[in-house]
Amino acid sequence: MKDTRIAAQGLVLLGCGKMGSAMLAGWLARGLPPTSVWVVDPYPSDWLQAQGVHLNEDLPSEPAIVLVAVKPQMMADALPTLQAMGNGKTLFISVAAGTTIDYFEQTLGAKTPVVRAMPNTPAAISQGITAIVANSVAGKTALEEAELLLSAVGEVVRLEAEAQIDAVTGVSGSGPAYVFHMIEALAAAGEAQGLPAALAMQLAKATVAGAGALAMQAKETPSELRVNVTSPNGTTQAALEVLMDEAQGFPALMPRAVAAAADRSRELARG
Repeated sequence: MKDTRIAAQGLVLLGCGKMGSAMLAGWLARGLPPTSVWVVDPYPSDWLQAQGVHLNEDLPSEPAIVLVAVKPQMMADALPTLQAMGNGKTLFISVAAGTTIDYFEQTLGAKTPVVRAMPNTPAAISQGITAIVANSVAGKTALEEAELLLSAVGEVVRLEAEAQIDAVTGVSGSGPAYVFHMIEALAAAGEAQGLPAALAMQLAKATVAGAGALAMQAKETPSELRVNVTSPNGTTQAALEVLMDEAQGFPALMPRAVAAAADRSRELARG
């Protein structure tokens, strides 16, 4: 990222909490000069203050990119301060949940190129996945720059329409919490069967992490992997008969959970 338009014209990071810090760390690791970054954050962490970026200083008039990482409830106060940059030359990338592209266009002007992104928390260890979608003003270059930035914290996929963001929220945006809860439940179940709490948690964490890594690396589909480890009338089949119950197991619960998250995402977008 050292010899890019981003490095030459500058990048503004509006908000630098956990997600913003993870992205900034990724950019710096990929060679983006700290002097090419301006960060606006009222409560900078000690880590942020030590990175050598421009912190809460006057911003460049036409930076290459403004990445908006503030909480949705802070958007109404923060975004209008950047209206002068809505001149079509600066790309705005938003990772703020529930804030639509239309909101950016109304606040900054219809000529503003906007990319809306939905990352997830594994971005903190560069293992995230981010879905992006752009407005009609943003062209090929804008999407490529957005991918370059967001790939610093994991995979990036492009959506066909902004409406798909809500489904992405339900699957990958909120999904890590589902997996964390599964770890909790699996460990508690092991403890109920007589395992010490610490050992049950160690087994649960390692099992979920290992299964996820195998699913990413294996040529087989998750369905094929499941079948491969399920011996007829064995222990795994006995457990799966409970988990795959159409009335009470994952086939019933997961669609309801994802739909609930997607519906809430739509509600937030409507304000």
